[in-house]
Amino acid sequence: MHGHHPRTPEAERSRRWFMNKALLAGGAAALATMTGCANGASNASSSASGGPTGGPSDGPGGAGGMGPGQTEVKYKDFTGLTTDGKIVEDLYAIHSTGVSTDRVVKAAQAFLDGLSAKERTSCTFDVDDDEWLAWSNVDGYERKGVRMGDITDRKRELGFALLGSALSAKGLTQTRNIMKLNQFLGDYNGGNRETLTEGAYFFTFMGTPSTSKPWGFQYEGHHVAINYFVLGDQVVMTPTFMGSEPTSATYKGEKITLFKPETRAGLALLRSLTPSQRAKVIDSKVSKSGTDMKAGAGSDNLKLAYQGLPGSELTSAQRDKLLDLVRVYVGYMDDGHAGVKMTEVEKHLDQTYFSWLGETKDTSAFYYRVHSPVVLIEYDAQSPLAYGTKTGTGGGQPSGQPSGRPTGQMTGRPTGAMPSGGPGAVGMGGPNGTPTQQHIHTIIRTPNGGDYGVDLLKLHLETDH
Repeated sequence: MHGHHPRTPEAERSRRWFMNKALLAGGAAALATMTGCANGASNASSSASGGPTGGPSDGPGGAGGMGPGQTEVKYKDFTGLTTDGKIVEDLYAIHSTGVSTDRVVKAAQAFLDGLSAKERTSCTFDVDDDEWLAWSNVDGYERKGVRMGDITDRKRELGFALLGSALSAKGLTQTRNIMKLNQFLGDYNGGNRETLTEGAYFFTFMGTPSTSKPWGFQYEGHHVAINYFVLGDQVVMTPTFMGSEPTSATYKGEKITLFKPETRAGLALLRSLTPSQRAKVIDSKVSKSGTDMKAGAGSDNLKLAYQGLPGSELTSAQRDKLLDLVRVYVGYMDDGHAGVKMTEVEKHLDQTYFSWLGETKDTSAFYYRVHSPVVLIEYDAQSPLAYGTKTGTGGGQPSGQPSGRPTGQMTGRPTGAMPSGGPGAVGMGGPNGTPTQQHIHTIIRTPNGGDYGVDLLKLHLETDH
């Protein structure tokens, strides 16, 4: 076990600062506007058996992107995403994947060895610490760990080397580009100079890097949360949240466009369906809102019923497109372990449901979900909160609790003309606003206790410890 850091009363109060301020400012809508990101899920412990609904139904503390707070789940109480509150047993097992984790172990140890004693102490926790669940996609959320903008260039290079060993080339590029567009957003609207930067991303480590004992790391900040658990040569890289606002802009002369593969793969599967199949997939009774994600931060024990069309009712060609869609998200992780995960997904393809909310044009703002016993994927095009909104509406400047940290060395100014926000980008922000592809949130989870490697750790402690 590694240096346990119990959460102090002061830390708990700081984490609830957002919720208190949001309530004073006018409730859930004010919360979404103030933070720049929200999800439309209900309270993390409640059931979400129907289709996606409008804005946060329970205000602060649900799955509205705020992460832990009034509904924070402790590690010991974690059950994970289920359809009805009951875990499906015997889905995961300790076994050899044949895919080495030596590279990521060495990279993690090299990063930790490069830190000062104080820095290392600040970012290391027990392998079963509550810190696993203490993540958020919100910009100003107060985080623990080592902040990338506060360390030297050499240490930061070691951090990116760790990400490069854990992620695929595509996953690393996407993570770096999200960080760049976070800086762009801060420069674009004069937002929080401590959180809307390339440097406002944090590493924490649970346990000690090892090729045999359980350990993991977390990398998170605004619009990124990567949870990476390792046991032997097994890897669980969920929950992984990736999002951006905007999703397309020019930063330091580089044109960056995000989430095109996720958008296209969803549309490709939908357009392969027959009219009768589409009728089962698209919820015609519910309109797309400004925020519809269910399983975001703070929803670790969410109950979410299957919805839409199961894989058992798809043709062989359609099943291939469903797998192609899942592969986009699983493909964030290194290629070898992505292949292992896809084999797991294929075993449950008949029970893999696809559902959709919203219009179906190339430029439409829509929501879709892929859900099986072993994978949950959500894609949600949300309303603008800080980019492309009309003057006096939407989020304006994202705000957050000042942490007192320096901005660090990772800065930059957007170059070229300011993008307009793309089709439909101008409009009111918040849960009741008009969604657009210029603000997208995505998440991939492992249901039935698999997130954070919890089920594997339990099996390890029962059999090998």
